[in-house]
Amino acid sequence: MQKRKLGISGLEVSALGLGCMGLSFGYGPATERSAAIKLIRRAVELGVNFFDSAEAYGPYTNEELLGEALAPFRDEVVIATKFGFKNATTAQGTDSRPENIRAHTEAALKRLATDRIDLLYQHRVDPKVPMEDVAGTVKDLIAEGKVKYFGMSEASADSIRKAHAVHPVAALQSEYSLWWREPEKEIFPVLEELGIGFVPFSPLGRGFLTGAINAETAFSENDVRKLVPRFSEESRKANQKLIDALAGISTSKNVTNAQVAIAWLLAQKPWIVPIPGTTKISRLEENMAAAKLALTEHDLQDIESALSVIKVMGDRYSQQMQSMVGK
Repeated sequence: MQKRKLGISGLEVSALGLGCMGLSFGYGPATERSAAIKLIRRAVELGVNFFDSAEAYGPYTNEELLGEALAPFRDEVVIATKFGFKNATTAQGTDSRPENIRAHTEAALKRLATDRIDLLYQHRVDPKVPMEDVAGTVKDLIAEGKVKYFGMSEASADSIRKAHAVHPVAALQSEYSLWWREPEKEIFPVLEELGIGFVPFSPLGRGFLTGAINAETAFSENDVRKLVPRFSEESRKANQKLIDALAGISTSKNVTNAQVAIAWLLAQKPWIVPIPGTTKISRLEENMAAAKLALTEHDLQDIESALSVIKVMGDRYSQQMQSMVGK
């Protein structure tokens, strides 16, 4: 797989990474451990060297899973994880106090079975802690050799600038896909100006853009999509127009919806590295094949034209989660 550089940080990773959250948390029961390890190692075989985790995924179990799965390849891969919630639990709100950042880092190093975290993200901006304190703490951890690069997630342009003034931000991770393009307005110009890479999560719209979800789909009780307005039955029915448009394009190119959606992201900027997640090896192989799909200018114009007449229905987060975004 081709490599990409995340901005001007010097951090080079595979053009596609693997978002590992769904293996442990968020979309129903956790994947059986041996199957999850097999999937992660298959990703390595496919050329993926960029793996994304967080203490909140589980909590904690996702980091432990990555530590075990990637141990044989540790020096060949880039491991990203995140701090920033009280007791690693999103429902308890943010906690980016310096002592919590340090405690997370020390514990995460053990869970990940490593001596350094390649990319450490602040999971959400904490309005109670000055950004200068957050960035300063990560800067110290980098100086100590425990962390290599600093990242942020779902942060506003103002927060990115404040953090970057203290220590260079290597990457911003936020949602971005064919059905959520908000970062293009205010965030992309700042990333371009400061030389920061962009790591889109949910590049397949939490599975919706694959076409495998429709108005009749039933989600399990511990699936976060049950709480997301964009996944209400009414919204799914309305948003089917987007899937139909995408299917017309993918059929004409003899590829899948997922591959078009991922290839579209790669075509937007050379410093974008999507991290699609999955629990199935067949889907993993399908997603990673998208790195070889080159969309022409004509293809991109066709996609733009199709999307321009479609209005996506439903907020992308519940009210509680929305209150933590873009600060």
